[in-house]
Amino acid sequence: MKLNSLKPAAGSTHSRRRIGRGPGSGMGGTSTRGHKGAKSRSGYKRKIGFEGGQMPLQRRVPKFGFKNINHKEYLAINLSTLQKLAEEKELTKIGIKELKAAGLTNGRELVKILAKGELKAKIDVEAHAFSKTAEEAIKAVGGNTTII
Repeated sequence: MKLNSLKPAAGSTHSRRRIGRGPGSGMGGTSTRGHKGAKSRSGYKRKIGFEGGQMPLQRRVPKFGFKNINHKEYLAINLSTLQKLAEEKELTKIGIKELKAAGLTNGRELVKILAKGELKAKIDVEAHAFSKTAEEAIKAVGGNTTII
């Protein structure tokens, strides 16, 4: 052990400087707050986004558009994908579990079946939504559609 390698025990020192504890601390007097003004006084609370009287950024930037809070985002899966899945796995019923097992969804997403492609296999499909043409195409082959 050497003198230059000595360190205080862990937790015995304080990392932050104590302010307002007299002139000897180097942080006395104004306690690092400067002279005068609202920020120097006790009880000061800064308004979020306040820029010293300058027009704040959130008021300067133009706002446009509309965001519907009731909008639902669907994962689109086509009939061609269902046909391919039914042929590969020899399925007669396709639901969220089967789509998750095939890696098409993570299980938390809302799934909508769309009519792109051709469906030949008679399958029962479970999903959160169907397009009208997809629903007609599934029923035309003899399958059933179930909305979850």
